[in-house]
Amino acid sequence: MTALSRTFSSSGHLLSCRRLVITLVGNHYRHPAGVLAAAGQPLTGFRQQQRRGQHSEPNDDVEVYSKRLEGEDEGIVEVVMCRHKARNALGHVFVSQMREVVSCMSHDSAVRAVVFRSLVPGVFCAGADLKERALMDNSESDLFVHGLRSLMTQIAVLPMPTLAAMDGVALGGGLELALACDLRVAADSAQMGLIETTRGLLPGAGGSQRLPRMVGLTKAKELIFTGRRFGGQVALEMGLVNSAVKQNQTQDAAYREAICLAREILPQAPIAVRMAKEAMNRGMEVDITSAMAIERMCYALVIPTKDRQEGMAAFIEKRPPRYTGQ
Repeated sequence: MTALSRTFSSSGHLLSCRRLVITLVGNHYRHPAGVLAAAGQPLTGFRQQQRRGQHSEPNDDVEVYSKRLEGEDEGIVEVVMCRHKARNALGHVFVSQMREVVSCMSHDSAVRAVVFRSLVPGVFCAGADLKERALMDNSESDLFVHGLRSLMTQIAVLPMPTLAAMDGVALGGGLELALACDLRVAADSAQMGLIETTRGLLPGAGGSQRLPRMVGLTKAKELIFTGRRFGGQVALEMGLVNSAVKQNQTQDAAYREAICLAREILPQAPIAVRMAKEAMNRGMEVDITSAMAIERMCYALVIPTKDRQEGMAAFIEKRPPRYTGQ
């Protein structure tokens, strides 16, 4: 539960703006965990210590890791999925490592944009690991999917913008992972779909809720009832992705487009961007009157920031602003 979720009491009344400011600032911008992950330190501890801008092939037991970019791209962090043998299927190890990566970023104010990408050719994430799932009894399966749903929520509530770069297959839980991101870029050749009904299931990691909110209830029902697969261009036409790009020879066109989009976010005031995300996400969950109150509260948070003062000064002095996230 994020700070703005707690602005509603049990009786549904909004708490004071002053209390919200204290809560949000405490949770998002002054958390000690941010200090540990800043200053170029690795976001994860999976044997290979990934430092900013560096890349080396991960060990066989590493299925998900994070990588900070450097130079002009400083502030962008990649979440890299590399479970080659199982096409990034959502198994126990994969989910556990993804959860650790996401958790480490959640309070890191140095992270301004997160790009989820795959190193497996032709695959973003193939969905459930059916071999592992077949070994679970009913109780174990329910518990695992509950954890998977929790992971997707964990991704959805990250305070900074998140982007999914779908250069290949994104099926079932793989598409649900992309739906948990703020923005999605797909190669026109990518295949995606919530195909759970073809396996005797329904989307259980948030897909049955997030897809209708993006494409409308009627279209979502059509896609989920039929288990239909569709390509990047169709996804663009229905508003599921922000852009669909022609795939290139290196099979990373969506990733390159996602990085370009992340670069457009980098120059903007980071606290303002985070608060805009919070205002939109929370405002969509309530009536318009309550949503306006949420917007006011988020706006109140940016008024005293140094970044707002810098933005005004840069406008008056006719120069690009230099935001510091303070």
